[in-house]
Amino acid sequence: MTSVLILTAGYGEGHNAAARGLREGFVETGVSAEVLDLFGPAYGEPYERSRRDYIRVVNERPWLWAGIYQVLDRVPFLGVFASFFRRLLGEFVRVLREKRPEVVVSVYPAYGYLFEKAVVLAGIPRPRFVTVVTDSITVNSVWYRCGSDVFLVPNEDTANVMLAAGLEREQVVVSGFPVSPRFTDEIAARVALGQGDRPKVLFMINGQSARAISLVERLLREDQVELTVTVGKDAVLGEELQQMAGRMGRSLGVWGWVTDVPGLIRSHHLLIGKAGGAMVQETLAAHTPMLITQILPGQEEGNARLLVQNGCGAVCPTNEAVVQTMAQLFENGAIGWNRMMGHTVRLGRPDAARETARWILKMRGDAKSAAGVKEGAFGVREV
Repeated sequence: MTSVLILTAGYGEGHNAAARGLREGFVETGVSAEVLDLFGPAYGEPYERSRRDYIRVVNERPWLWAGIYQVLDRVPFLGVFASFFRRLLGEFVRVLREKRPEVVVSVYPAYGYLFEKAVVLAGIPRPRFVTVVTDSITVNSVWYRCGSDVFLVPNEDTANVMLAAGLEREQVVVSGFPVSPRFTDEIAARVALGQGDRPKVLFMINGQSARAISLVERLLREDQVELTVTVGKDAVLGEELQQMAGRMGRSLGVWGWVTDVPGLIRSHHLLIGKAGGAMVQETLAAHTPMLITQILPGQEEGNARLLVQNGCGAVCPTNEAVVQTMAQLFENGAIGWNRMMGHTVRLGRPDAARETARWILKMRGDAKSAAGVKEGAFGVREV
């Protein structure tokens, strides 16, 4: 029997990052936890194509995704997609019968619309059901129009948005985003930058390769920082950047697919990248300020707002804005950077996965409802 079943989907890295972090948190407590993406076995190759199409749309036609996002926020989700979800429901039933979990944790909203029916069809005792919301502030209503014993949200700003939307206070708990527990392992105290120090800047490239090449060229030409870039699986882009740096006679670190994200972000003073849910929460957990170069309309707007309104980062829509903002942060003994870094320390929750795992296990063993957890469950005020 699986004690905890964590359900995810491959539409955006934030869902999978949350699932992995939670699993690590449960494993450290000695509890069996399994991560499954039920869309794969339910739909096979059409699912893989839809994932590729999703990535293509968000990178090449963000305006189209913005429209889809708005529609999802307004339509009766299950009513519109009921026929599509039949195969997913069947897979959900099969897994519940096989695994018989005590707790089901969903980090992707579709599962919440199928859970109650799946439990009935599976003919098993009802597990506790927890929804982990991976977006901040601009939370699509598809997340909370489903049923759930409790909604765990990454920050109080997001909790306030959901409460204003009509959820009951006992339904919403601020848990933090469950980044990998490795963000707390052997984390060295970051040395504050002073006059004359050379900042280390990490640029995690995600789409918009033409703009990325131009920005890297500009930063190398300025030669004010020690620059590292990640290119994921785009080996062609990585080779092009290395050749450009060689022609300019500049030093440039180029990484492909990164496995040690906590260590890489922690080792740099500043992160440049896209306002994805996982990336924003990971930079906060690493206590590293962020300059945002890309925002997916609707879905990622809240992530960017979270950083900006809490003084943890800045939005830079142009390469010139990146260069100017960076100069301001690091001038005069890096006063601006030190101030921004202090805000990330206050907002980041690097131990959220462990704390969330402990909270869920307490809920599992509690004879009362999930709402019985009182103030201080996560070391912060519960909303």
